[in-house]
Amino acid sequence: MRIDSKEKLLELCEAEQKKLAACDCRILVCSGTGCIATGSQKIYEKFLEVAKDAPGVSITFAPHDEDEKKVGIKKTGCQGVCELGPLVRIQKGDKVIQYTKVQPEDCEEIFERTVLGDEVLEHLLYKKAGKSYEGPDDIPFIAKQTRIVLKNCGKFDAESLGEYIASGGFSALSKALFEMTPADVVDQVDKSGIRGRGGGGFPAGKKWKQVARQPEKVRYVVCNGDEGDPGAFMDGSVMEGDPFRLIEGMMLAAYAVSAQDGYIYVRAEYPQSVARLRHAIRTLEEAGLLGDQILGTDFSFRMHINRGAGAFVCGEGSALTASIEGNRGMPRVKPPRTVEKGLWEKPTVLNNVETFANVPEIILKGWEWYRSIGTEGSPGTKTFSLTGAIENTGLIEVPMGTTLREIIFDIGGGLKDGAKFKAVQIGGPSGGCLTEQHLDVPLDFDSVKKYGAIVGSGGLVVMDEHTCMVEVARFFMSFTQRESCGKCVPCREGTKRMLEILERIVAGQGEMSDIDELQELGNMIKSMALCGLGKSAPLPVLSTIREFRDEYEEHIRDKRCRAKVCQALRRFIINPEFCKGCGKCAKNCPVGAITGVRKECYHIDPNICIKCGACKDNCAFDAVYIEA
Repeated sequence: MRIDSKEKLLELCEAEQKKLAACDCRILVCSGTGCIATGSQKIYEKFLEVAKDAPGVSITFAPHDEDEKKVGIKKTGCQGVCELGPLVRIQKGDKVIQYTKVQPEDCEEIFERTVLGDEVLEHLLYKKAGKSYEGPDDIPFIAKQTRIVLKNCGKFDAESLGEYIASGGFSALSKALFEMTPADVVDQVDKSGIRGRGGGGFPAGKKWKQVARQPEKVRYVVCNGDEGDPGAFMDGSVMEGDPFRLIEGMMLAAYAVSAQDGYIYVRAEYPQSVARLRHAIRTLEEAGLLGDQILGTDFSFRMHINRGAGAFVCGEGSALTASIEGNRGMPRVKPPRTVEKGLWEKPTVLNNVETFANVPEIILKGWEWYRSIGTEGSPGTKTFSLTGAIENTGLIEVPMGTTLREIIFDIGGGLKDGAKFKAVQIGGPSGGCLTEQHLDVPLDFDSVKKYGAIVGSGGLVVMDEHTCMVEVARFFMSFTQRESCGKCVPCREGTKRMLEILERIVAGQGEMSDIDELQELGNMIKSMALCGLGKSAPLPVLSTIREFRDEYEEHIRDKRCRAKVCQALRRFIINPEFCKGCGKCAKNCPVGAITGVRKECYHIDPNICIKCGACKDNCAFDAVYIEA
């Protein structure tokens, strides 16, 4: 059906809603990247196989016998509780059952007992502290969230335009085209106070205003989908799970600033996102919702996808536009800024995936509604990827201003194995560490800056007492140094020098003056680097020195790593009380550092030992330990 008017959009919405209502049961198989990695595609195929052979069941929307049970089998976006995948939801009317860790051999039982019957399979439900949770919204991890950007993820077929329209999709665009002027749309976004979710936190409305008032009439809308932070997968999940929402947000931006072309820049490591975006664009073009005279109006807009090669620096706006143009992705001196001379030196609205995905709800419900969520300075919600030493890893969305304590302990379920919380790395490799004293600090753009950190794109890596903070700083500095484009000396040379110092410290060769030198170099890079990524590169080092200076001093002065992580500072000892004299440790030592006679305690020569840990790995009696 070609949707060339407001009336046809409403007609299709009603038809799709009736189609969904006519379905007796929907099997929603999570097809986010995490669940695909654990085998959800096989689950989907198995359900199709089981349903095809089941008597009295129809899995198509073709005319069928009234006595047949209509079952829909769909692939959704990320359902959130990533650690418990593959995830499957069974929806019967208003009742939804969330199954976790589903395997192909479970599909037949689910189909016979839950889909065709009314049984709930207890062994596949989410469990916590001996309690089972039947519905997804009953699970504390999901129940405590406020979902705007992720509202459709896990609930609808991610590749179905019909299902997106049935959920209210493109009603915001229709409202804008028929009830609002471009200036009205800009005004709503500006008054909403939404700030760019890509890391910088610049007010999106101000950016749109600046583009709209440029004398140049050729303008572009660009989406930054180059999510390069280790441990971050928020934007990828939106592109996979609700691609039409992202595109609608970009179309609203294009209408607001009178742009006719849009580009989505996605890193090549996101093949699922690229595939679903391409499918969505092709589907919209066929339906007439992309191209010329959209919904019968004068508004025309075309979409393009560019794949990045994985350079972290291409997350910076000017480097990203340079890459789209076919040049090397390197930031440039500003001004002029992207709003004045962006893509092909034309005025450009450049926001990230999450920012654009918020816009349809703002247009539909108004800026006052959006302002009622979050904090005064940072309205709305924020998506975070929750990873590390935490009980429940996954994708979350919470109001801005939610505290770390709420996220880690109420939503995330606390740390694994009852370990003690030590710190959380926020904002990716160019972010900073927050510690126990910051657990009640509201997470918003302004609050975390006071503590030397940034919200960034939203990666949260939780660390427990077994984490070495010096090694954490070295790891992130290694990443940012490797990813530096090399254009400016402070970043190119400064991060290299900082990494060299950190590597000396973890190798047991550091000096006390190294700490002061790290701080001096870090502050220099912060103040002098060309782009935002370079300016924030030292934050993990500076924040860990500020909060965990004693660990740096232990590494240097005592040649000791309290977390027993830094290999060069580990000392392997054989406990005579547990050693049985079997000699297995000596046989597996690659350098002959272990000596002794059978049935007596063996000994490790620390001057020869290379700290590889083979002795500990091969001891059947736990006699080898690392000295604290």
